Amino acid sequence: MFKKLHESGACALTFYIDGHAVAAESGETVAAVLLRQQTPVCRTTPVHESPRAPYCMMGVCFDCLAIIDGVASTQSCLVTVREGMRVERQFGRRSVTP
Repeated sequence: MFKKLHESGACALTFYIDGHAVAAESGETVAAVLLRQQTPVCRTTPVHESPRAPYCMMGVCFDCLAIIDGVASTQSCLVTVREGMRVERQFGRRSVTP
């Protein structure tokens, strides 16, 4: 589990991970906040359901995929948190049915 080195003084906001309220600062990415959680896993692989957590933090590895505001397979390292945002961990295969 990661922790912040210092408080930046940026505006605090609240968003939701799997229905639980989480505090974050304006400008943080969803992946950075996920890494500070008790369980930093944000998805499991489609075939073997191996747990994955954010890794590269720059959009290359795709280990940070999550469901953000209802959109599956979103790279959480490229999305900054917003007030009221809903994030769900993505387990197994992505559903492709409408």
